[in-house]
Amino acid sequence: MTQLEGFVLTPQGFVRGRLEHEQGRIAGIRGTAVSESEVRLGAHELPLLLPGFIDTHVHGGGGRDTMEGADAISAISRMHARHGTTSLLATTMTAPLDDIRRALRALAPVCEQRETGAARVLGVHLEGPYINPGKLGAQPDFARTASLAEIQALHALAPLRLITLAPELPGYLDLVSQLSAAGFKVQIGHSLGTYEDGVAALEHGASGFTHLFNAMTGLHHREPGLVGAALAHARFSEIIPDLLHVHPGAMKVALRAIPCLFCVTDSTAAAGMPDGEYRLGRHQVTKCMGGVRLADGTLAGSTLTMDQALRNLVGLGLEIEDASRRVSTHAADYLGLDERGRLQVGAWADVVVLNRKLELQRVLVEGDEIDLENA
Repeated sequence: MTQLEGFVLTPQGFVRGRLEHEQGRIAGIRGTAVSESEVRLGAHELPLLLPGFIDTHVHGGGGRDTMEGADAISAISRMHARHGTTSLLATTMTAPLDDIRRALRALAPVCEQRETGAARVLGVHLEGPYINPGKLGAQPDFARTASLAEIQALHALAPLRLITLAPELPGYLDLVSQLSAAGFKVQIGHSLGTYEDGVAALEHGASGFTHLFNAMTGLHHREPGLVGAALAHARFSEIIPDLLHVHPGAMKVALRAIPCLFCVTDSTAAAGMPDGEYRLGRHQVTKCMGGVRLADGTLAGSTLTMDQALRNLVGLGLEIEDASRRVSTHAADYLGLDERGRLQVGAWADVVVLNRKLELQRVLVEGDEIDLENA
């Protein structure tokens, strides 16, 4: 039995005491319930223990890209673990089908077995190629028409946990229904759809929105667009809180409107790396001034890490408990993972330990300590 001491954030609130874990699971949480205000004003030597971060949108990190295949995902999952991400979805790019197949084959063994020192790769987020070619954003121009059979064939190569598509494309509403019935989770994104298209997609089984505000039709008071559909009707949606992709004011609108808005990094190979040139699928991108862009200036993913996402949310005025849910618990609930994203007995011992500046001190993935310097 191993234990950690501090202010432990449980589903019922903070406890001043200790968290015990063994064989990768939380075995006990013991202590006295305290309010968040007491945590903020309490003993400064005690750290905060929060659920490990869950990122459903990871293209890369540490200089590597998920589309590279080979051992890229190992480097990516290790880099993100050093920033508190204990579980993630490896996210593909729009590309020729052979490139996607090759990437999925490389991802499959890592989805089956977590590597020591790395985040758990829960599966794949297929972001493209089933998107609107008129709203590629930073996706390469290889959009193609989807079919249930093709998606099932890709799923046979590696577990697809999340699929982004544009619901306004011909036949896609029926496809959303078919995918939902088959157990796939569908997100709306990279789309020129209207408000009505977004509402119809939700009614047909779509369950969320891919990087809200970005690569979708915006909100106008006479044409609410997909952003309006999300704000009016969504329970879950991704958002990139790097303060570049979305203005803080727009983030506050979304936080008020969408109950389970959750954060993703949309991170690229440039995350955790110095300024310079990197790959994003078939694109060359440039990291500079805190962002990643194509040659024409289009934002192309981010350099965000989830520990910084947490700090950004608290900087916007969120309580620590609320911010923690938006970098962990809501994503776990969205994916149906009741043993992750929360510190409670029986759950996986995915834990981040932070100081009062919300800087990482320790990270545990399924009870295993991550070397924050050399993972």
